[in-house]
Amino acid sequence: MARKILVDEEMDQTNKEEAHYDFDLFVIGAGSGGVRAARFSANFGAKVGICELPFHPISSEVIGGVGGTCVIRGCVPKKILVYGATFGGELEDARNYGWELNEKLDFNWKKLLHKKTDEIIRLNGIYKRLLSNAGVKLFEGEGKIVGPNEVELTQLDGTKLSYSAKHILIATGSRAHRPLIPGQELGITSDEALSLEDLPKRAVVFGGGYIAVEFASIWRGLGADVNLFFRRELPLRGFDDEMRAVVARNLEARGVNLHAQTNLTELVKTDNGIKVITDHGEEFIADVVLFATGRLPNSKRLNLEAVGVELDNTGAVKVDEYSRTNIPSIWAVGDVTNRMNLTPVALMEGTCFAKTVFGGESSKADYSNIPCAVFSIPPLSVVGLSEEQAIEQANSDVLVFTSTFNPMKNTISGRQEKTVMKLVVDQETDKVLGASMCGPDSPEIMQGIAVALKCGATKAQFDCTVGIHPSAAEEFVTMRSVSRRITVSRKSKTNP
Repeated sequence: MARKILVDEEMDQTNKEEAHYDFDLFVIGAGSGGVRAARFSANFGAKVGICELPFHPISSEVIGGVGGTCVIRGCVPKKILVYGATFGGELEDARNYGWELNEKLDFNWKKLLHKKTDEIIRLNGIYKRLLSNAGVKLFEGEGKIVGPNEVELTQLDGTKLSYSAKHILIATGSRAHRPLIPGQELGITSDEALSLEDLPKRAVVFGGGYIAVEFASIWRGLGADVNLFFRRELPLRGFDDEMRAVVARNLEARGVNLHAQTNLTELVKTDNGIKVITDHGEEFIADVVLFATGRLPNSKRLNLEAVGVELDNTGAVKVDEYSRTNIPSIWAVGDVTNRMNLTPVALMEGTCFAKTVFGGESSKADYSNIPCAVFSIPPLSVVGLSEEQAIEQANSDVLVFTSTFNPMKNTISGRQEKTVMKLVVDQETDKVLGASMCGPDSPEIMQGIAVALKCGATKAQFDCTVGIHPSAAEEFVTMRSVSRRITVSRKSKTNP
């Protein structure tokens, strides 16, 4: 069996010894990656147990919930709030389409919050049923590893249970990081931002990543005065520089105040709100200060170092290409490994783990051409290489095709907001290396483009594809003229 590829050293155990394990697999963490690995492993015939902390929308070291960050306090509730915030601009645009609206539009934050909470409770229940239907035994409580094949579970009443497992999978995700500045306890993270009792009128967001950009868009879309502070010249480090600039322009055009190359140095509680002090000596008053300064692997309470599991300097669990740690019986998937921290990637890693260990199929996760989106308003979505990455990695010249246009909808509404699309192509092979789009519906469009890149599509194949008219998506198959050509020094293909 292909399963022996990875587990030969365990196969010399006798059947009698194997029968002593309580479970074939015990998973710590019932988020996206953990639930996927547990279900698929059970479907392959494994006896599976999984543990998760009790449910609450705001996490802590002892609070979590089946479904994990994405479902309970991440992607899903965030996207619901993005939808809510988008309606503000849509209603403004509707006037030029003949909709006669009152000058004053009322928004009920508590109603949206209630609907959001109802939805994540529903999804929490669905995830529990998925586990139950797959035959996975769910335990509520905190799990930690006390040996290569032993998990200790602390139940809600404080009692401790011990279970043995042939394999243990760590899938505990990550948690929001707070900067170490005076007054940091006055700020909040994305967990609390998704469950604020009152909508802030004055919001400060500190950070330049996708979480910061998204919450700045949400709160501005709902009518708040928003100041966004970030350390670099542009937000969204790691994305294509041209598209980062587009997102920054859109944020400013929609009323977000950008403060580039600026750090927060102190927060002070006042009668009028939270005083925010920057490293430039500026002061701002806010009702809420959001720290969106990154996330750290959630590994601190798992007892990993005591059992010899290797961690990196951020606390991420070190794994090989099959998601296996240095302890042969212990594995890890998802954000706790700090590889590519996206929910669909955790799902992929969980699937590959189950196939490898229980499905008889040696399976490695493929991290190439993974699409992602920033749900700013309007959103940015990308797949493949940015222009900068292509120049760094290419062996031939890089061709860049771009299209900037006013979406058809805006020609009537009067909104001055351009959509920007981009293809990055290897001149020698004609292969499309990367695609980017900032504009309405870009994530929906980019998912299809990702399939093409995964299949190795060439620019010629894009060009001979018939577009859907009228649509924004058709621009991806009608960009004929090269916007610029970057000459890349060819790397030596033979040894000197």
